[in-house]
Amino acid sequence: MSSPANTIPALRVAGNDDIELVADIVADAFEDLDVIRFLVPEQEHRWQVTRSWYRVYIAHAIDGAGQVVVTEDHSAAAVWFDRTGTVTEPDRYAERLAELAGDALPRFQHLDEQMDAHHPADPHWHLLFLAVRPPMQNHGLGSRLLTHTHTRLDADGIPAYLEATSPQNQGLYHRHGYTDMNPPTIDVADNIPLYRMWRPAGTD
Repeated sequence: MSSPANTIPALRVAGNDDIELVADIVADAFEDLDVIRFLVPEQEHRWQVTRSWYRVYIAHAIDGAGQVVVTEDHSAAAVWFDRTGTVTEPDRYAERLAELAGDALPRFQHLDEQMDAHHPADPHWHLLFLAVRPPMQNHGLGSRLLTHTHTRLDADGIPAYLEATSPQNQGLYHRHGYTDMNPPTIDVADNIPLYRMWRPAGTD
């Protein structure tokens, strides 16, 4: 389903029945990102392999490790993790990653190691995925999803962290109060950086 470009659909918190839907949204939105091409260079396998990976995290967030917010028209979703207390990883993560990644496992492990090594220690919420299906990008859905959760975080005095995938995405996040961190990037591979960004509470 899709919405007319001049309307902004309602949002809702996703539940267990939405895991497959959200995995589809993220897979559709991220298939051509440089970091995803690095993880699975073969296009014929990329969507299915990475969708299985996203699904592991989406289910973990919905199961209580964070929160997933989705648009009612099924065009966009945000996957957040609460890192203000005990941080957990998905059940049997290493085993499940090996099963789904196949020959790509070393690249997934490398990305995980780099992201873990550069993750800030201060309590925060982590925006792992902000995904908008390609036909609906640049229609304000990302901003709508950000504002929805930022309002809650601001009320509770909680900062946010994310890794932007491109300078264009950095611009969106700058407009929502995120600033570049030091070091500013995670160098996943040659010419494939992720941009580390932090948002203090109350800066939207």
